[in-house]
Amino acid sequence: MQLSSSSKRVLIIGGGISGMAAAYTLQEQARSLGLPVSFTLVESSPVLGGKIITENIDGFTIEGGPDCFLRQKPWAAQLCRQIGLGPDLIGTNDERRKVYVLNRGRLTPLPDGVMLIIPTRIMPFVTSSLISWPGKIRMGMDLFVPPRRDDGDESVGSFVRRRLGTEALEKIAEPLMSGIHVSDPEQQSLLGTFPRFRTLEKEHGSLIRGMLAQRRSNHTRSQLGNSNGSSGPASIFLSLRGGMAQLVETLQQKLVHGQILTGCPIAGLHITSEGGFTAITTDGGSLNADAVVCATPAFVSSNLLSRLNPRLADALDAIRYVSTATVSLGYRRSDIGRDLNGFGFVVPRKERRDLSACTWTSTKFNHRAPDDMVLLRCFVGGPGQEEIVERSDEEILRVVRSELAEIMGLHAQPVLTRLYRWRQANPQYDVGHLDRAAEMHSLSAQSPGLFLTGSAFEGVGIPDCIRQGQQAAEKVIEYLRQ
Repeated sequence: MQLSSSSKRVLIIGGGISGMAAAYTLQEQARSLGLPVSFTLVESSPVLGGKIITENIDGFTIEGGPDCFLRQKPWAAQLCRQIGLGPDLIGTNDERRKVYVLNRGRLTPLPDGVMLIIPTRIMPFVTSSLISWPGKIRMGMDLFVPPRRDDGDESVGSFVRRRLGTEALEKIAEPLMSGIHVSDPEQQSLLGTFPRFRTLEKEHGSLIRGMLAQRRSNHTRSQLGNSNGSSGPASIFLSLRGGMAQLVETLQQKLVHGQILTGCPIAGLHITSEGGFTAITTDGGSLNADAVVCATPAFVSSNLLSRLNPRLADALDAIRYVSTATVSLGYRRSDIGRDLNGFGFVVPRKERRDLSACTWTSTKFNHRAPDDMVLLRCFVGGPGQEEIVERSDEEILRVVRSELAEIMGLHAQPVLTRLYRWRQANPQYDVGHLDRAAEMHSLSAQSPGLFLTGSAFEGVGIPDCIRQGQQAAEKVIEYLRQ
């Protein structure tokens, strides 16, 4: 069914990457179908992009939020190519892809062949000092542990402990897997964050057997050539030559068939007598729309919908968030007392440090620091450690530099520092999260024309957020055509 001749208006609240992807998809699909649809994208802060922030200072390319995205999830790379950023996509320097784990105060290499948490090569794993011999034997027992028979969710901690043992959880899984989602592994949903591992367990009966089979399959594909026509293995992670903000800036330039309002907080939403929506801005203004996409954090959406859909507002408000901070430091290469031959290190909680991880950014990616400089990015905060985020800039920097001195022997004065606080910015996917997310989407359907999207639901990474924004736009088009 086609739309009537009168134009339909769509309000997208939230100008992070999910909201921007929704606006762009809406614009392109409406244009392709010849539908009279316009959008208004509203963001409370002065700029679009949400947590995607890049600063280019004195030859350094500094990321305040995410610095890359997974190639395996195609939606981000596809969007980059669609808007003309294909030539600017860069991979990691995989010949230097080594990750260290702080173990009893010393940086110990993660064994070669360990794919996230699963050993796929025997000798590097056997000779590694990271895991004790009892721990290695217990990890090898994954080959004999029967798979879970039901499809129910469980915590990441429970899953890894069941399949690989406690030492693997504490030294590998917790700092690597939970660090990606800034979560407590004992509460973190396996199906909501790493469903691939449950699939490997079900299909192969063992994580090790499943990962070996996948590795053989990947090797075969690499022999045949990558999807872009080149040969050899592809980088796991991708970024943009000028930093992740290139995506935001270019996408904003492409949003030409709608209105963008920044610095414009929304105070509440109401249903009109005609069945549409009115959004009230904090300065007393109003915006009318036939459909609304909420692309804001769950607690913000909860406040917006408290009168319009109280049950949905309560469900949204139940999603927990935690705070973190990142500290980027630039150094003269000559002041670094060691070869930064790796992507950085992670810190297990049992080490009892304020620092949770450090990325050696200028090793991981090219175009991140001048040739005679290096760039590091440190992470603090998260579950159980949020207090540090509220300390002064000087205190956070002092803590980070003290940790780097003890862990890396780095005592030099940085030539550049940048601190970014992310208060209540990391949604927690607790066990059962996907069921709760499905329920929230179902509750939103009780308010026809209202749609939810963003990192609070089905993935926190850039590709997931883009995909969810695209799906929300497709639902809007379908709704408006009915």
